[in-house]
Amino acid sequence: MERLILFVFQNRAFFTFLLLEVLCAWLIVENNAYQGTKFFNSSNGLVATMNNFSQSVRDYFQLSEVNRMLSEENASLKQTLEQQRKQVYPTDSVLIDTTAVTRVDTTNGRGVDTISFKKYEFISAKVVNNHVDFFKNFITINKGKDSGIEQGMAVISPLGVVGKVKIVSEHFSVVTSILHIDVMVSAILKRTEHFGTVQWDGRNPDIVEFKYIPPHVLPVVGDTVMTSGYNAIFPGGVMIGVIDEVKLNEAALFYDLKVRLSQDFRKLSFVNVVKNHQQQEQDSLEQVILKLER
Repeated sequence: MERLILFVFQNRAFFTFLLLEVLCAWLIVENNAYQGTKFFNSSNGLVATMNNFSQSVRDYFQLSEVNRMLSEENASLKQTLEQQRKQVYPTDSVLIDTTAVTRVDTTNGRGVDTISFKKYEFISAKVVNNHVDFFKNFITINKGKDSGIEQGMAVISPLGVVGKVKIVSEHFSVVTSILHIDVMVSAILKRTEHFGTVQWDGRNPDIVEFKYIPPHVLPVVGDTVMTSGYNAIFPGGVMIGVIDEVKLNEAALFYDLKVRLSQDFRKLSFVNVVKNHQQQEQDSLEQVILKLER
């Protein structure tokens, strides 16, 4: 404290001069309309710039919460869209929900009513751990059994396919990433509707291989690759990526296609876990066929 007082005393002339300068500036602004207007316009601009900067800082630290809300909204919209899909059958009306089956009597006597299937349910989750540097990469999300997540469920993002659930605890789940050399996803070439298999080769985390496309198909760079829906895990039409490279070796049976993933896994923050309410039925039926063929 003594040093501060000594410093002010030793520099009293400078501080007096500074005080008089501020007083003079205030008198000029206060007693002259033009100078006053310019000062207040400049000060308002400076204050607005500072406010914008501080708001930008606040917005940056709130991005996580905003992303969480958008992810939940996206999952809700997907759920609503799935509920609105309908098919018409010549039977009494049957509403198949996630928890119950309700039979509604018909009164028109014509015998044509609606069957509404709520096949998929979408659960929003946040990524809490993610790897892209190994041959077998996994992702940890902050939802588990308490949110209805089970082993084998598909995981997608707003930009494309992510992977499928491997292990589930009460509050967390570990997802096998599509960036895993043992993961294969049934895919379709949107332009020609030919299907094959997408698999990562363990090299570039932005590129996967699209296998089993025959030479007569003629794929081109930029073609869209999506999930085929030919299994009970991933819904059809989910984006995987676009063809980045096309090669066909002489006498080869299939193209060597490279697909650039639509989802950058280095920036993965929120995902949607997809629950297929008809998966068990489809898997059981396919297992019966396999046993009969053996």
